Amino acid sequence: MAGLLSNFRNTFIVGLVLAVLMIVGFATGPHGTDSSFIEAVMRWMHVFFGILWIGLLYYFNFVQIRVMPAVPAELKPGVSKYIAPEALFWFRWAALATVIMGLAIAGQRHYIGQTLSLGFAGTDAADKTHYLLLGLGMWLGIIMMLNVWGIIWPNQKRALGLVEADADTKAKAARVAMMGSRTNLLLSLPMLVSMTMSQTLYG
Repeated sequence: MAGLLSNFRNTFIVGLVLAVLMIVGFATGPHGTDSSFIEAVMRWMHVFFGILWIGLLYYFNFVQIRVMPAVPAELKPGVSKYIAPEALFWFRWAALATVIMGLAIAGQRHYIGQTLSLGFAGTDAADKTHYLLLGLGMWLGIIMMLNVWGIIWPNQKRALGLVEADADTKAKAARVAMMGSRTNLLLSLPMLVSMTMSQTLYG
C-alpha cells in the first residue's frame, strides 16, 4: 500500500478505476444507462473538475500569495519555477473542464436557455427565481473561467518568466495576475452559493 500511495500517478489511476467500477455499479440500478445516468456521470465530472479548479484557486489565495512575501529570496525560485507552473496547468484546464461540464449538464437537463438568459427565456413565473439564481452562478463561473484564461494565465506566464519579459513587465504582470486571482476568490463564494443551494432547494 505504501508503494501505491507514494506514487501520484498510480494512486490516481487506482482511484479512477474504483470510481469507474462504482459508476458501472450505478448503471445496474433502476435507471440503467438512461439520461439520468448520463447526467449523474457528467455531474460527477463537473464536481471533480470544480474541486480541482476551486481548490487550486483557494491554495493560491489562502496560501501561496499570502506566504510568498515571507519566503526567503533564495527559495522563491523553487516556487516560481516548479510549483506555480504545474499548479497553473491543472488550474486553467480544470476551469475550462468545469464550465464545459456545467454547460453540458444544463443542456442535458434542457434548461441551458433558461439559465443563461437568467430566467427571461422559456420559463413561467414559478421558475424564474430558480433560473435567475442558478443562471447567476453559471455566469459567475463562466466569467471566472474567462478570467483564468484571459487575464490570470497570460500575466502569470510573464510574471514567472515562461515568456520573455523585462523586470518591470514581470512586476506589473504579477500584480495583474494577483488581482485577477483575488477577483475569482471574491466571485467564487456567491458562485458556490448558487450551485449548492440551487441543487438542494430546487433539485
